Amino acid sequence: MPALGFAPHDHGACINKAMEAAEAHCAANRLQFTPARRRVLEILLKEHKAMGAYDILPHLAEDGMSAQPPVAYRALDFLVSNGLAHKIERLNAYVACAHPDAHRGGSHSPAFLICRECSAVEEAQADVDATLVDTAARAAGFSIERMVIEAEGLCPQCNKVDAT
Repeated sequence: MPALGFAPHDHGACINKAMEAAEAHCAANRLQFTPARRRVLEILLKEHKAMGAYDILPHLAEDGMSAQPPVAYRALDFLVSNGLAHKIERLNAYVACAHPDAHRGGSHSPAFLICRECSAVEEAQADVDATLVDTAARAAGFSIERMVIEAEGLCPQCNKVDAT
């Protein structure tokens, strides 16, 4: 499955498709997609980069919504726990899920490509052979519940600047 963050694409259609998928997911699972949750997802989708809760607060304030940190953190927790966003551990920030439909089959294994210059993040579907990690975990008596792959480097745009 191709990634979206660095590739040229119709950003408006990208946002609309993701919001439709989020609304359908919430309706199908009887989840409350509150105005704050909806707006935080829209902000993440619009920016197409990793954002911390404190980066989101000014956007909420512009919209006349409560700009208190708990509002942003609660919305982000909801989005992450329901597969609509991901936490980028390396940056302690969040991105909207680029493949929200992939969660339905339970086979969503994202890999995050993080630009160290501009903080742009691209989510790619990672078909990782976790055999080595799984073997090491079992040997240590550890049970893997979630594995996140994060790679840091330069996005195509910053790579061009760096090459000049």
